Amino acid sequence: MDYETILYEKQNGVATITLNRPQALNAFTAPMNAEFSAALKDADEDPAIRCFLITGSGRAFCAGQDLKARTPDQRGSLGQSLRERYNPIILRLRRSEKIALAAVNGVAAGAGCNLALACDLRIASEEAKFIQAFVRVGLAPDSGGSFFLPRLVGLSKAMELFLLGEPVEAAEALRIGLVAKVVRASDLPVAARELAERLARGPLSIGLMKRAVNRALLGELEAQLDYEAYLQEIAGRSADYDEGVRAFLEKRQPVFKGV
Repeated sequence: MDYETILYEKQNGVATITLNRPQALNAFTAPMNAEFSAALKDADEDPAIRCFLITGSGRAFCAGQDLKARTPDQRGSLGQSLRERYNPIILRLRRSEKIALAAVNGVAAGAGCNLALACDLRIASEEAKFIQAFVRVGLAPDSGGSFFLPRLVGLSKAMELFLLGEPVEAAEALRIGLVAKVVRASDLPVAARELAERLARGPLSIGLMKRAVNRALLGELEAQLDYEAYLQEIAGRSADYDEGVRAFLEKRQPVFKGV
């Protein structure tokens, strides 16, 4: 399969998926969702692959959904979009016994942030930033954010990040447990590759470790993803969402009215 919005390669037991729309900070579009899903399925079904390595090209990891395709006159159903395009990616990452490693090279915002949180481990560049950006455009968390973030950083900190939408710099992300390691930006590709190949050389038991965690979490995650989609459908039909997207595209502060 030829890919236009991602880069995909397999080597030494590692499948590397690189989001490749650097001009748009690797924001998701429908074609990128489809290509990412196809590559992830291929890697998951390949017995030679033991680890997924997910990263972004350019200066961002992923800015979430490309809002240029979600203006008020063409937004469609946000709930349906999550169920069809985002939730299957999150569930495959979690259901697989193969280890998922996110190499966060820059901004990870919205669904892009939660894609990284859905992975088993995260290694970050010192230039990385994690942003629960949903509040900025009048939306609720999606892509598993409401499930993963409180489990990683605790309820109080998670609510702070959701409600304020402020960026978490790499050093702070390490301190609060969002990432396992922070390295210099120039060192990230090599450090991430070394860690991914170390995971790929691991014993059978690392898959069993993930299976054990999955047994405890998967049922709750599936239900939460569906509930996020329900809430996002409500938020996506609000006047505040229309205002949030307009303000984002016009590069100004939104004026929300709570409706």
